[in-house]
Amino acid sequence: MSREEMDSALKTHFVPALRQRGFKGSLPHFRRQRDNQVDLVTIQFDRHGGGFVVEIASWSVDGFTTYWGKFIPALKLTAHDLHPNQRYRLGSPGSSTDDWFRFDQGVSPTVVAKRLCEHLDEAERWWNARSS
Repeated sequence: MSREEMDSALKTHFVPALRQRGFKGSLPHFRRQRDNQVDLVTIQFDRHGGGFVVEIASWSVDGFTTYWGKFIPALKLTAHDLHPNQRYRLGSPGSSTDDWFRFDQGVSPTVVAKRLCEHLDEAERWWNARSS
């Protein structure tokens, strides 16, 4: 299956599920501002094709300053702006493994997008554990 088909399936299934939870943005970056934090979702496609990971993170609504001094306001922040130890990959069974969502192994993009939606409760638990 092609990347375009996967993008279409994500836009049909995953993006509306994020919108229902209050997220704004567009592929590949989404954010939701709450009272004390901004929740982040970033989809990173495999450079060789056929798969992607979904990284989530949260940060203060006060914004983020990189180690080189660049300030990024909360409403421009992406999960990739944060250090890898401040992010979580959806579907990862352990801290040293990653769950790639594959659409190149005979699984339709629609099935993959729906499988990803099943991980949103996991993401909510992760974000809620970080809220103060």
